[in-house]
Amino acid sequence: MKSFTYARAVQAALIGIAMTGSATLARADIKDYEFQLIDQTVKKGDAVISVRLVHKPDGKPVPNAVIFATRLDMAPDGMQEMATKIAPMPSREPGVYKFKATLSMEGSWQLSLGAKVEGETGTVENKLVLKATP
Repeated sequence: MKSFTYARAVQAALIGIAMTGSATLARADIKDYEFQLIDQTVKKGDAVISVRLVHKPDGKPVPNAVIFATRLDMAPDGMQEMATKIAPMPSREPGVYKFKATLSMEGSWQLSLGAKVEGETGTVENKLVLKATP
């Protein structure tokens, strides 16, 4: 009788440890997420810029992020005061976020993004550089 109770206690303890371990592993670090440009170059003028938010460890796209900070300027070319308005656009592909902007000059433009990922603490922040061509 005692060995049966002991075996059940060990089994319950192992199940508890396994459940606790999987709960802590499920939580990712905010540094495990990043935005990636889909197109490195776009045409000067009215442009659509597409980025993908990915979970770096498995490469999977991350849908439903809340993007709350956007800026597009020419900081890479030393002209951070040369900024343009940027507006979100709908996207049909999960994890892909699109923005409409007018790129008034050829050169390097920096897209700065800040986003919250569902279930994670902290903010994903990236600065991506794209090239505007003639």
